[in-house]
Amino acid sequence: MRIPICERLLCCAEQVRKGSRVADIGCDHGYLGIWLIKNGIADYVIASDLREQPLQKAIENSRLFGTDDRMEFHVADGLTAVSPERVDTVICAGMGGDCIAHILEEAPWVKDPKYTLILQPQTSGNDLRRYLGEQGYSIEAEHLVQDGGFLYFTIKARYGEGRPLSPGEQYLSKQLLSCGSELLPAYFDRVINALTKTVEGIRRSKKEHEKLSYYETALHELLEMRDGYDRTEHP
Repeated sequence: MRIPICERLLCCAEQVRKGSRVADIGCDHGYLGIWLIKNGIADYVIASDLREQPLQKAIENSRLFGTDDRMEFHVADGLTAVSPERVDTVICAGMGGDCIAHILEEAPWVKDPKYTLILQPQTSGNDLRRYLGEQGYSIEAEHLVQDGGFLYFTIKARYGEGRPLSPGEQYLSKQLLSCGSELLPAYFDRVINALTKTVEGIRRSKKEHEKLSYYETALHELLEMRDGYDRTEHP
């Protein structure tokens, strides 16, 4: 029986090292943890969600696919139900970047290089990258995936050797720029178009905006990145 896991969650699953013990935060239907166990990637998965209803569905799915002996489930906020010594990998997917940053902030034990963080923000990816850099996390890799007509990126990060990122890097990191994905041009278009509209909207309002300089700098850096990408990688 095929596990109905979507492409964006498969992108997260592919970043997990074999033999990992995983915390899946915001597990929803539980298919990510089930897939990791059924494919011999994760040894154990702790799955949590804020809502009782989807968690019950995840429990039912784990029984259906025969993984319930290697999974446990909690109705919980973020990582509050996870004991640090029981996992080595934390996955946060399907929520905003600001929410993911809050979850990490509330669990200071993840500031240890032994933990692998796999993060897939639905929105506010720039805020998440900014947080990671400011808090000393290093981005080891990023990957793009298309699912249902939408583009998603997955960040693989770890505490240590991080540095503050420039405004442009907060929207498109060096790791994502070098990932080699054929989806990069579409991602460039999406981010540049969004930043252009933001900057133009603020300028038209003729009101002072504390973040105008930030958006202008980010847009300028993204345009330079795109020009370099087009000239050197894809002439």
